[in-house]
Amino acid sequence: MKPFITLTAIAAPLPLQNVDTDMIIPKQFLKTIQRTGLREGLFYEMRYDVNGKRIDDFVLHNAPYDKAEILVSGDNFGCGSSREHAPWALLDFGIRCVIAPSFADIFYNNCFKNGILPVALPQAQVDALTQAAEAEQPITVDLEKQNVTAGNHAFRFEVDAFRKHCLLNGLDDIGLTQQKTPQIASFEQAQRQSAPWLYGAA
Repeated sequence: MKPFITLTAIAAPLPLQNVDTDMIIPKQFLKTIQRTGLREGLFYEMRYDVNGKRIDDFVLHNAPYDKAEILVSGDNFGCGSSREHAPWALLDFGIRCVIAPSFADIFYNNCFKNGILPVALPQAQVDALTQAAEAEQPITVDLEKQNVTAGNHAFRFEVDAFRKHCLLNGLDDIGLTQQKTPQIASFEQAQRQSAPWLYGAA
């Protein structure tokens, strides 16, 4: 997993409340277990009409937001069903950070496991960042210092220490397990001697 330390990027404004996981990645794109190739399905029903025609005024279709790495949105972002494809689709598009007043718990947890930083800030601060995004002003998110800056604005956010450690070091669940490789090998070696039948030995 790619570490998240500091990110300065254009932010796409999406000032909508209750953006659910079906809006983020509709159900027809859930047939794959691959984490790549999902960018085309991101916000599909907001980007295309019922005939598949592109809706040109959707924010992610237009420069510079088509290269956005930060998304600024509304309250209760990521609500709905617990599909991990939602952060996969955001990440495949290039979104590394989502800023909103609040997040659905499962989506929030899934973001950290996939290298996305979800930042919860008070509504007034999100409104200020939305205005900065609409003005095409870059936003900087510093995970180490736990602050977000844009122009004259500087806002501190809270993050769990363990999750912060994992993001700073690019550690997903597999990476965390691999950190214990010497201990695992030592345990297996001792167990082979004390319980050889578990390993097919007589």
